[in-house]
Amino acid sequence: MPKIQIIENADDKAIAEWFAQRLRAALSLTSDEIAVTVPGGSTPFPIFDLLAKMNLPWHRIAVWPGDDRIVEEEHPASNVGKIRARLEPVGAQIVPLTEDAQPPHFAVAWLGMGGDGHVASLFPNTDPKVNDRHAVRRLTPDPLPPEAPFDRVSLTIPSLLDSDEIMFVIRGAEKRAVLDGAIRGEHDLPVARLLGAARHKVTCFC
Repeated sequence: MPKIQIIENADDKAIAEWFAQRLRAALSLTSDEIAVTVPGGSTPFPIFDLLAKMNLPWHRIAVWPGDDRIVEEEHPASNVGKIRARLEPVGAQIVPLTEDAQPPHFAVAWLGMGGDGHVASLFPNTDPKVNDRHAVRRLTPDPLPPEAPFDRVSLTIPSLLDSDEIMFVIRGAEKRAVLDGAIRGEHDLPVARLLGAARHKVTCFC
């Protein structure tokens, strides 16, 4: 398991500034575009709103959702639709996640985590593998989350690990306890599998 940096009590502005700094650092290393993957759910969207106001060369940044609900983009449950609404107007290239997608190498893989230890849409019942030969999988959470009862499409652990660094934004004592248990090797939930296979920088905002 890599060395994991825990940053506590960071507000949305501090997280947005940190992420923007990592984007600038990645862009400084190449004249080409870079790609990042970002989460859905409720936590990241206020941070995206702050990022959209920052002076970044968004035209050189491709943004991939780490997972999505299999609904039309116009549906309120669509991650890519909400990401597009915030970041496409400032010039970012928004890439919908499909079952046959070929994800690139990511400068940063930004992840959330559920109280059951799922990352992206790799829920415990889907038994995600660190050596999955698929880059993307269609999955059905069990139980289906009542707030979003849809099948999902998700990057797999190898796709998420194909990145220069990983960041988590996790809110709440229950989720923090699951994360701490993963770091200590106390369970085999999806987040523990991902962290156990990671070999690069991991930053967790808690």
